[in-house]
Amino acid sequence: MAATIIDGKAVAGRLRAELAVEVAAFTGAHGRPPGLATILVGEDQASAVYVGGKQRGCAEVGIRGFDHRLPASASQDEVAALIEALNADPSVSGIICQLPVPEPLDGVALTGLVSPDKDVDGLTAASAGLLALGRPGLRPCTPEGVMLLLAETGVTLGGAEAVVLGRSNLFGKPMAQLLLAADATVTVCHSRTVGLPTVCARADVLIAAVGRARMVEADWVKPGAVVIDVGINRVDDALCGDVDFDPVREVAGAITPVPGGVGPMTIACLLRNTLKAARLAVGEDA
Repeated sequence: MAATIIDGKAVAGRLRAELAVEVAAFTGAHGRPPGLATILVGEDQASAVYVGGKQRGCAEVGIRGFDHRLPASASQDEVAALIEALNADPSVSGIICQLPVPEPLDGVALTGLVSPDKDVDGLTAASAGLLALGRPGLRPCTPEGVMLLLAETGVTLGGAEAVVLGRSNLFGKPMAQLLLAADATVTVCHSRTVGLPTVCARADVLIAAVGRARMVEADWVKPGAVVIDVGINRVDDALCGDVDFDPVREVAGAITPVPGGVGPMTIACLLRNTLKAARLAVGEDA
């Protein structure tokens, strides 16, 4: 029997609807909405699309959007000064410096200037440290979205074997930490992993995020496993994931499609993080 399709678009839609109600309640109680500031340096088309989606998401749920656009010629000091001003602005609950930034700007250094209390992307060293220590904080949006999708499937993570393909700071490492916090037994694989198909085939939960089109084949997947495809690749003018979807669907128990799986969850979780940051700033439980 073919795997159940995990509809990330539907889950994200429900989350946005819930957030709209909660944002309205927050705004009524405090006289102002949560605010999300995005910073886009230069004219990278893909980045502009991502920022536009984040701003539209804000408008949809009642969060105030602050859309800052700087020319590619902006200096490190100019971008840093903007981030510091936003850190000090009480109407701004969350800040995102959209990556990548044009050379010679240092995107990692700029991201590191964001106050941990406003780090709604969960990418600063402080946020990573809180996650690693299991302390409350703002979590990276895509891994958090994956956790919500796993909850949607009803899979029991406690005691399950989870394999994460990819060890990036943006996704793989925080994903592993969130799974560990849920009591899964976690293996993180990468380009030096020996016997990769065999390792993957042990997984009750297999999460692929390596950026290689259709890398994960059917014989890499344990029958009945939950497969989460975080990859997005363009092949022959069409989008596909890191998982060879059609063959794997015949083996897995549940699987995310590309597009329409993990992608919609990222912005929904960003909006949720912005509300969480706003609540924490006024002393409310998030």
